[in-house]
Amino acid sequence: MRFPIKKYRRGRSQVGHSPQEDEKIRRKPHRAVSGKRRDSERRLRQSVRFARILKLLELLQGHDHHDTVSLATELEVTRRTVHRDLEVLRLSGVPVDYDPLEKRYVLHGDYRFAVAGLTDDELLGQATAVALTSAKGLDVGEGAGPTARKIRATGRQAERTLLEDALRVTAVLDLKLADHEEHRGTIRTIQYALVERHALEGTYSSPYQTSEKTILLHPIRLCLVKQAWYLIARPDGSNRPTTYRVARFCSLRKLMLRSDVPQEFDLRAYFGDAWAVFRGDPSYHVELHFDARAGRVVSETTWHHTQESRRHEDGSVTLSFRVDGLEEIVWWVLGWSGFVEVVRPLELRLLLVEQLRRALAMNAPPGPRSEGSSQSGG
Repeated sequence: MRFPIKKYRRGRSQVGHSPQEDEKIRRKPHRAVSGKRRDSERRLRQSVRFARILKLLELLQGHDHHDTVSLATELEVTRRTVHRDLEVLRLSGVPVDYDPLEKRYVLHGDYRFAVAGLTDDELLGQATAVALTSAKGLDVGEGAGPTARKIRATGRQAERTLLEDALRVTAVLDLKLADHEEHRGTIRTIQYALVERHALEGTYSSPYQTSEKTILLHPIRLCLVKQAWYLIARPDGSNRPTTYRVARFCSLRKLMLRSDVPQEFDLRAYFGDAWAVFRGDPSYHVELHFDARAGRVVSETTWHHTQESRRHEDGSVTLSFRVDGLEEIVWWVLGWSGFVEVVRPLELRLLLVEQLRRALAMNAPPGPRSEGSSQSGG
């Protein structure tokens, strides 16, 4: 009598099957689970790669110079991966290429792509910018309003809602800035001249001059200092920059003449320790003692970049500054008359006293009338 031969394999056996069939049966249930796992892992890898390519596109659109090494460092991948991702961008129609002269990757033409949504903090910042650029004195152009309108038109519902709510509750009032409503065109002309590196020509009227002056300028910076806009420019034929108050330009036009301006310009070094825009000479160490009535109020604001503050037990405050010239700070000190004592320098104390004497002379109440000066009705 012959018995059927059972086929065995090492390990877990399946009766009646060949080793090949047995292996298929053994792996069947696991294949389904493994297939699901591989699908999820593949989708995860695709998502990570998609996010990385968007980040790569964002880096390429930025102002920093990036080569393969710096891109790999920023993305935390290998250079080989960077090359693969760059090829994906090219296949997608993104005009990216390597510039051997500048040794960096560049996007050709005006290609732009919104690679990321705005965060809540960025939306709040945009709302603040809209409020600021709408305030009197800062409304020198269209401001941030058009950008906010585009965000509301194209953004997601949550972004639109947050931006609209932030715009509704944010406001800027009474900055006491000079009104530049009549000089918006002048400011825009200056901005384009600076960006395009072109010279300016115009007429300038100063209270310290008897007549208007025609000048040719090489613009360097446009800046808001204290309460007004100023142009820092080098007059043609001079090696030294000069400060011009924008509101004093009677006319101004951009020339096709290329502007000769320094590549690097330190605005802080230019103004030095001036209280505002006029850098006098010599430099003084100013020490002012404010009584308790004004101590807390005056110390709430940083009035100058060299300011140092000392609080005293009686509530009074001592502010110290390093100032180039006293011609500007004396007017600020006058505004605190009756609350401040000039500790030093003596020159500032004398200037303050002289201005107060003039103010008293101009504003002293009239003396009593004599009896003979009265008029009687007839």
